[in-house]
Amino acid sequence: MVNAIGAFSSLFLATLLLLVGSGLFNTYLGLRLTAASVSEVWVGGVIAAYYLGLVFGARVGHKLIIRVGHIRAYVAMAAVVTVTVLIQALIDVLPLWLALRFVAGIAMVTQFIVLESWLNEQTENHLRGRVFAFYMVFSSLGTVLGQLSVGMFPRLDAEPLIFVALCSAACLIPVAVTRRVHPAIQVPVPIHYRYYALRVPLSMTVLFMAGMMSGAFYGLAPVYGVAQGMDTGQVAVFMAAAVASGLVFQWPVGWLADRMSRVGLIRFNSLMLALLTLPLWGWWPLPYWMLVAFSCLFGIILFTLYPVAAAFANDNVDPDRRVGLSAILYMVYGLGACVGPLLVGFLMRELQAGVFFVFASACAVFLVVVVRPQRVSGAYLSQDAPTEFVPMPDSVQNQNVVPALDPRVDLDTDVSFAPPSEADLDPDAASGAGAAPADAGDGAQPPPDVPASGIPPGHDEAAGAAPRETGAGPAVVAESARDAADDAVAGEEAVASGVGPSALRVMAEDPSGPGR
Repeated sequence: MVNAIGAFSSLFLATLLLLVGSGLFNTYLGLRLTAASVSEVWVGGVIAAYYLGLVFGARVGHKLIIRVGHIRAYVAMAAVVTVTVLIQALIDVLPLWLALRFVAGIAMVTQFIVLESWLNEQTENHLRGRVFAFYMVFSSLGTVLGQLSVGMFPRLDAEPLIFVALCSAACLIPVAVTRRVHPAIQVPVPIHYRYYALRVPLSMTVLFMAGMMSGAFYGLAPVYGVAQGMDTGQVAVFMAAAVASGLVFQWPVGWLADRMSRVGLIRFNSLMLALLTLPLWGWWPLPYWMLVAFSCLFGIILFTLYPVAAAFANDNVDPDRRVGLSAILYMVYGLGACVGPLLVGFLMRELQAGVFFVFASACAVFLVVVVRPQRVSGAYLSQDAPTEFVPMPDSVQNQNVVPALDPRVDLDTDVSFAPPSEADLDPDAASGAGAAPADAGDGAQPPPDVPASGIPPGHDEAAGAAPRETGAGPAVVAESARDAADDAVAGEEAVASGVGPSALRVMAEDPSGPGR
């Protein structure tokens, strides 16, 4: 374990510094704009622009890395982040801030691509689980420390921005002095939307809703805290408590996810989320300690939705297509993180600050209604289901490293670059039975070796065998994800040009960029 940390200590330190700056800035942003009486719509818009840069900026980052190499690209993007933050410290113009946050998102995701390249290429197979766990801990720890550091700057002037710029500059040092070998260029895997939409529509729905709540939380929960009478330090603790609780409880929730129906766990957690957010609607005065306690409960459920839904999705996808699965799951989550702050910002402007948690309750109720056992079957259950639960960071920018280090992914056998066959897209086509209905639900016919219950022989449902997804997800998820399918051609062209998976380690990300 000590060796796993020491071997990648410089990369973990760079990740920590990056996310300290990011966590500080996102919390500071809501507080600063609220203090200046800026509309919640603008607050949500600025944070959404940052997430948009993270989601769609990887293509720019890949082109830069191919042109100048990993180290130069990392240094250049660290400088870009530093410059954008310092400009914001000098100029208070909201449209400019929005554009700068979009640029900062592109720059930061490029930095994470570089860090992922080292971790991906130089992690031995038997250490991937440990490296993955440490990466998640350092990522979440950086976010928590960044949020808590807001309390060091009660005046909310330019000092926090200078500190963010210092973190951005300091993250250059561990990378500059590392003795690790320069990693090979990696190619983004194309997304074959139809294949994954057929198998994991419910997981995609859960991740889109979780992304909306998570993005809105990071951007607008500080606005809610101010409306509840919290000072800067109290808001920092309120935010950090949710993130830290979500990190710590990933392991207990994972223990449950390996021993009970994952669909049932998602539905139960969604119901609890809807109920536990009721006291935070702002209709009843609550003492500060109680607000922090409910924030912890909110974080436990919100930040464990992603790994449980991802585990359920892995149960329903062929093992050799899980790199592409990770890409589309992060893309859908990232799109939700872009939409959530905009929608919640508009609602908070028109109604009140407490509508943030009303929105969270509504999203949770939607999941309770949609995620039902009747909408799943064993039609596409993978041979290794139920797969291992893996704790995962909620950060959108971490999408580049997660697929590569996820112990459920086998990069040596993954074929996500190749288009799925007709048999993959329609299991009944080979037998001439015709295509199954789009929403086959509980009536979908499982393959011969899988009983109607959806649990393969040798697996006990009570012991954690996850049922198979077949229902169609809501249109909002389908439309959001389908927009990225056209970009898959670009990823395939990169392979056709001679840079293919046989020569490189495959990195999973969506074709237009990553989807924190």
